[in-house]
Amino acid sequence: MVDSGRRRDVPDRRAGPAALDQAAGPALACYLSRAGYSVTVVERAAALRDSGYAVDFRGDAVSVLAELGILDEVRGHRTGMRGTTLVDDDGVAVDQWGPDVFGGDLEVPKRALTAILHRLTADTVTYIFGDTITALRQQESGVAVEFAHRPPSKFDLVVGADGMYSAVRALAFGPHERFLRHLGMSGAGFSTANFLGLDHTGLLQPSGTTAVYLFGGDPDDRLTVSLSFATESPELDRRDRRAQEDAVRSAFAGRGWEIPRLLDAMSRADDYYFASTGQVEVDQWHRGRVVLVGDAGYCAAPTSGSGTSQALIGARTLARALAGSGYEDAFTAYERQLRPFVAQNQAAGRAAASMFGGGTVGAP
Repeated sequence: MVDSGRRRDVPDRRAGPAALDQAAGPALACYLSRAGYSVTVVERAAALRDSGYAVDFRGDAVSVLAELGILDEVRGHRTGMRGTTLVDDDGVAVDQWGPDVFGGDLEVPKRALTAILHRLTADTVTYIFGDTITALRQQESGVAVEFAHRPPSKFDLVVGADGMYSAVRALAFGPHERFLRHLGMSGAGFSTANFLGLDHTGLLQPSGTTAVYLFGGDPDDRLTVSLSFATESPELDRRDRRAQEDAVRSAFAGRGWEIPRLLDAMSRADDYYFASTGQVEVDQWHRGRVVLVGDAGYCAAPTSGSGTSQALIGARTLARALAGSGYEDAFTAYERQLRPFVAQNQAAGRAAASMFGGGTVGAP
């Protein structure tokens, strides 16, 4: 979470984007620190996150990287993926997609982006790891914030940039259930030995209400696996691993090709994870001095292919709005400018969910 900020040219004006999103949070912190704010980022994790597979940048998001001065450095971490082959139930190729379909204009490992953005802001932004926000009380002159471990403090503004299950949003706007839209699909992810010999390429096998996506990159001896299937709710996210694996096996029961081998590898994987795909829909992204940016306010789902790009563009839009006016007008301008872009991305995310096994799209 981004904690306090004081704009040096405006005495006693303090701003605090709150809670770290791996793209929106540090990008916004960079923009605000350059504008004269003193920013502190508070992150729940004990250390800088070094997880995740790949993120991609599309369209105007590339110009955000250029503005931040990191475009060439980010380009140096390209994944080098060369495309994806669609296969039928027997594993026979039926179509070929270029690298831009999943990789956008530029694709890099998530850990590389996280490290670059942290390095970019490390000298101008204070990072506090291993803590989280527990209470918000809005007052006429600012927001009183309580934390799990550090003493309470007061800030001019609080920005929730803490992802789909945002603690800031829950405290300032209401429970998650009011804002989360399940897109009808869940799935398991893990890695195993690259027994297919995929060399910076992917395989996608969509079949009815299930989909298998495999890709091999760096390191070249590992195969990344995604097994997704239709679900009616994200209830499985709260179940234990055994129940989740049972659901995956049930969804893929009787399937041929490499499915039995992949299901066997799933049980042995030490990097197994399970997640449901959803979106965040909030009718207004700000409440008083609290505002949301990135997935906390408008997650478009991984199926949109625009999550990181949307987060970066959202951070820039909010920073520019704050630079031009007081927070009330800035928050209004931010929403007015960004909502059409978000609506387009969320529509794409809903449409693409069906290709990966998504079923009926439920309302929040």
